[in-house]
Amino acid sequence: MFRLAQLRAEAGAQAVPVLFSWPSQADFRGYVADRDSATYARDDLVQLLTMLSRSRPKGRVTVIGHSMGAWLVMEALRQLRLQGRNDVIAGLRVGLASPDIDVDVFRAQSAVVGRLSPPLTVLVSPNDRALAVSSRIAGGNPRLGSARVDDPEIQKIPLLNGMQIIDIASLPASDGFNHDRFVTLAARYSTAEQGSRVGEVRQAGVFLLDATGRILSAPFSGTAQIISGRR
Repeated sequence: MFRLAQLRAEAGAQAVPVLFSWPSQADFRGYVADRDSATYARDDLVQLLTMLSRSRPKGRVTVIGHSMGAWLVMEALRQLRLQGRNDVIAGLRVGLASPDIDVDVFRAQSAVVGRLSPPLTVLVSPNDRALAVSSRIAGGNPRLGSARVDDPEIQKIPLLNGMQIIDIASLPASDGFNHDRFVTLAARYSTAEQGSRVGEVRQAGVFLLDATGRILSAPFSGTAQIISGRR
């Protein structure tokens, strides 16, 4: 709750913040229990998103899922799509910060969810220590939030599913695990005055940020093909 208040204050957002949470062990030893709790909460998140979209039929509802919450957001979107609730999905602007999602699971989720407009935004950091622990617990399977954007397999994901994958590893973290850089991004996005910023990028593709939150480039060989699916 305090983190949400911090985000709203630092980003200067003129919006009504809504926190969706579920019981957590708040300890890596309770990882399996936390995943079960998130699964249990999936229907409730679908209901909340449906209610919010109905309350703003001509506006956007911004949804940010952090860590395991990103998995829950993708599951909710998948469920909405399977239920034929395209009207709800059409009113959402979705971002995933340090998503604690198996990369192959994310591909399967994305195949059902399909392309979003504006594009789904995924914030990653290859040196995210919390996700390194998660990967070890999951038998070494890589997590999306710690993906390297120069990995050709990762570069294929935006091409297939029309989304943005943005490396924010250049931004400082405050939690010691490099797991909360998205908070710095929210603050610096509101104050950056030059160059391209995340909110101005309306293309799908792979991107890097500098320390102020500006888009530096998408410097990889496949980028010219990956940048597609304009808003």
